[in-house]
Amino acid sequence: MTYTVYDDVVTTRLVQEACRLLGVSTEAILKLFGEHFFKFCKMSGYDRMLRTLGGDLPEFIENLDALHSYLALSYQEMNAPSFRVERGADGRMLLHYYSDRSGLCHIVPGIIEAVAKDFFDTEVTMDIVHMNREEERTGKKEHVVFLVVQKSHRHMRTAKPNRLQDSQDFRRDQEALEAAFLRMKEKYVSVSVCPVKKSPWEVVRSIVMFGKGQPANTIVPVYPERLWIEPKTFCKAFPFHIVFDESLRVKQAGVNIQKYVPGLQTQKIPLDEYFSIVHPQVAFNIFSICKFINSQFVLKARREKMPEAWKSQPALKLRGQMIWMESVRCMAYVCSPKLRSLQELEQRRMHLSDIAPHDTTRDLILLNQQRLAEIELSNQLERKKEELRVLSRHLAIEKKKTETLLYAMLPEHVANQLKDGKKVAAGEFKTCTILFSDVVTFTNICAACQPIQIVTMLNSMYSKFDRLTSVHEVYKVETIGDAYMVVGGVPVPIGSHAQRVANFALGMRIAAAEVMNPVTGEPIQIRVGIHTGPVLAGVVGDKMPRYCLFGDTVNTASRMESHGLPNKVHLSPTAYRALQNRGFDMVERGEIEVKGKGRMTTYFLLRNLRASDEEILGRPRGPRGGSGEQGRRWCPRRPGTRRATPGRTGGGVGGDAGARGRPDGRAVAIMRYEDSEPPPPAGLRADGEEPNARPPRRRARAAAQAGGTGGAAGRGRSARCEGCSRGSPRRGARLGVAREGGGSGKQGALQCPA
Repeated sequence: MTYTVYDDVVTTRLVQEACRLLGVSTEAILKLFGEHFFKFCKMSGYDRMLRTLGGDLPEFIENLDALHSYLALSYQEMNAPSFRVERGADGRMLLHYYSDRSGLCHIVPGIIEAVAKDFFDTEVTMDIVHMNREEERTGKKEHVVFLVVQKSHRHMRTAKPNRLQDSQDFRRDQEALEAAFLRMKEKYVSVSVCPVKKSPWEVVRSIVMFGKGQPANTIVPVYPERLWIEPKTFCKAFPFHIVFDESLRVKQAGVNIQKYVPGLQTQKIPLDEYFSIVHPQVAFNIFSICKFINSQFVLKARREKMPEAWKSQPALKLRGQMIWMESVRCMAYVCSPKLRSLQELEQRRMHLSDIAPHDTTRDLILLNQQRLAEIELSNQLERKKEELRVLSRHLAIEKKKTETLLYAMLPEHVANQLKDGKKVAAGEFKTCTILFSDVVTFTNICAACQPIQIVTMLNSMYSKFDRLTSVHEVYKVETIGDAYMVVGGVPVPIGSHAQRVANFALGMRIAAAEVMNPVTGEPIQIRVGIHTGPVLAGVVGDKMPRYCLFGDTVNTASRMESHGLPNKVHLSPTAYRALQNRGFDMVERGEIEVKGKGRMTTYFLLRNLRASDEEILGRPRGPRGGSGEQGRRWCPRRPGTRRATPGRTGGGVGGDAGARGRPDGRAVAIMRYEDSEPPPPAGLRADGEEPNARPPRRRARAAAQAGGTGGAAGRGRSARCEGCSRGSPRRGARLGVAREGGGSGKQGALQCPA
């Protein structure tokens, strides 16, 4: 429970929305709310308290104001209504409802009817007979008068669903019922004059008044001829009481009320000069007070009448009962200080000893102080819970950052094992592809530049390389100086490890061209070496643990890099065989002497014939499905060949993957490989062929021009397709023929115009 006070505007909006959704009137919604509110109060622990308010419905209503006054000790912002009952004949009564909150009077019938049915086993009907807004001291106030008709049990059993009954029939039934009760009383309540011993049942019948439902009080009170108490003793025993006449002149006051309102020591002083009525909000005169005689009255001392030293402290409030004494034509106000906590007691410079020992206000202050402390503790717990929720969210964010940093240093499953305190066992991988790269003439660059320039250059280059690892989903092992090491198929074995590393190498070569040499101002050059073979992988060390690779495959890959040429991707024989028939253009370098390995026949990787540079770099595709030059298109006339399209490129790449966000805000298009199992693109058959599709002339010409500049056919010659060896009907097309084992890396892929 939050003890939050909501404005009546919120209630009005909720009621209006409920009326709109349910299609019922506002009066019906408010009446249903009143019934539900009564059930809610019972469920909230107020059931016993409500049942003890009165023996019948009128007494229950008359004591509602006292209950609201008690609840105000805990709910200080509660603005409760006030009730007044006028009992009439035939079981009818007029219920006066006063409230500063307009438009909520229809809640009352729902509450009263539910109370009558639940507590008193009867039914009532309530109709509004008068409604207006009265001008009171505090301003306008809604005053509604309800006619409450209480049905008897017999009437309830015979009543029809329609509650509107003829008043004459009702009076006739009531008179017949009373006559029956009188006959029963004459028969069973007569007392025998003979001193005969009565049975227990006769004793019970003699004291039970049939027709009333309650035991009759046969004790006649005895009053003394005069009051056996001195005025002085009475004023001390009841330290907070005031007696005033019809003109509000003070006749008598308790000792402590004189102590805190010194002006009352003057006899016949007008009471309304020193006090104002807070509740009920009526005019301060005898007529209005008698009108609400059954209500609790709260009086507040006027600050301007207090001594100068007391004007800074809160004004004294009194709560009590008005009693009219007809014999002396005076009104007695028996009251107690209205205090909610020990803090309010101290603010008014009062003590518990000022309150009479028999006054339960002492207990209420102490009990309510404990309740307020529990409420404050509950509020503190709610605030702490909210702070914990905020801290938990911040902790989750920081944990995510920490895990991201940790997973950038170690494989995810390895990092999770280390976090759990487990030992990470070394694993053997039968086949993987390792790449090494370094910067050409890096030593000379370091000698001619400032350290900050070297760091800036390497950071720019390595940032581009790191981005490519996300594009091709390869694992970055480490960087030492200008050396960059990457592996595919480790730590997660995957069949396309060679294609992934090869595409990564091609992307490295393109990305390195965007980084400038701080000495010459020209693009830097790198050497790349790739080798495929088995390795042993595991975590070594306790301080700054690293996931390292061991085995001859690592040495061979390093030798491929060190024996390579600038801006070339150097392949070992096993790497070459892993990339054969995968859509890569490779050329034989020849037999060379490799340190520690002897003579080896190596190769150069030129390009990927089935993917564009934009796809290799992982740049998001444009709105037309491409973002740069087109890849090679295979001849549709040659059996077994198919066209390379985004997302279905046979050799292992495609740019149809969705863009993945990076911490720097740039999007990364993840390339799709055969073992990535991407969903088939829309409009393609299962084999990747578009139904009834021929490449448009414009796309064919653009793809041919993007293929390269070497091997161009003359304007008047027919180009031949390397797939079907048929002449092209188009003349003047610029085509490049890629020959295995020879040719330059600038040659493009042949485009078949058929």
